[in-house]
Amino acid sequence: MKDERDNVVFAPFGSEAPDPDRFIAEVLKGWERQQQAKDFSPATIRVRRKLVQQLIDFSGHYPWEWTLGDADEFFSHARGVKNLSHSTVRSYQTSIKLFCDYATDIRYDWNEQSARLFGSVFVQIVTELNRVTHSVPTETRPKKRPFTQNELQQLFDLADLEVVRIRESGRRGGLAAWRDAVALKTTYAWGLRSNEVRHLQFVDFSRNGSAPYFGDFGVLRVRWGKPPRGSAKKVRSVLTVWQWSVDVVRDWVEWGLEEFGDPITDLFPTSGGKIVGESHLWSKLRALVDELGFPPGLDIHSFRRSYATHLQYVEKFDATFVQHQMGHAHVSTTTGYTLPSPDYQVLALKAAHERTLAAAQALIDEKRKS
Repeated sequence: MKDERDNVVFAPFGSEAPDPDRFIAEVLKGWERQQQAKDFSPATIRVRRKLVQQLIDFSGHYPWEWTLGDADEFFSHARGVKNLSHSTVRSYQTSIKLFCDYATDIRYDWNEQSARLFGSVFVQIVTELNRVTHSVPTETRPKKRPFTQNELQQLFDLADLEVVRIRESGRRGGLAAWRDAVALKTTYAWGLRSNEVRHLQFVDFSRNGSAPYFGDFGVLRVRWGKPPRGSAKKVRSVLTVWQWSVDVVRDWVEWGLEEFGDPITDLFPTSGGKIVGESHLWSKLRALVDELGFPPGLDIHSFRRSYATHLQYVEKFDATFVQHQMGHAHVSTTTGYTLPSPDYQVLALKAAHERTLAAAQALIDEKRKS
């Protein structure tokens, strides 16, 4: 039922004792409606609701009974016992804080009802006293790293070889292996996230008037970008940088896609008419990396790290250009991706030596002339 201010009012009937489980279910339902109104995704809402329930189960207390001590124990257990990352624990704290903000807001009247029914009220249990600080531009785990240029070459060569091996053996799956190889190369060539590359369609490519030599593949419109909190998918345009990437995608479009039937809209479809799965791309990359015996720290996101690093430190693009290519709102976010890789350091040292030798040779030549 609702009161004259259109607030939901929980009221037990007759002599029935207040049911805390029913009450918290109503609070969570109201919070879900509020998040839907703010355009949070259903998946985000489910995760947050589950987290609130986890804290209830962990503490043995309902939210109107929570204390700072309950929060401290829950988050310290997540960090110290479950060994969750710094950023994950902070995201947990954000979810609990948002729930407490909602429950304690006088405009929703939940505190008045909990006081009347149970004699206690909701309080905010995530404050500056116990919240994880966010003081660095990136929280990437230290073990995560970009590919070196040599590693990328070996990886892409092996992905191409896998197609040949399957076809020569007479086994099925050669077309899927070709698709996977192109998908991995595309992920690197345009600095994409795994979900972005999965949802690419042929129509997302267009011409770049300033780079006509790339033909119909001069610009890539990314429509499934990572959204800001509570917003729709973020769209960005990524300019093509390398001719080899155009050749790879053009060959796939002209000779590979047609094997999946007509018409084909998605760039990386499956035989079942869906788009290639994220877990499939991860497992494919893992198999290639394991076969090559690369050191740990590489994953799908390493392509994006490599793209940003190579653009800035190898191709010498301006940091602002890299920022826009990556779709970052702040250049400080981009700097977290562009840590110099080992091969860049080797190249930089080689270039410095060459400059020193050239200067010394010029001095010798000048003395000989004099």
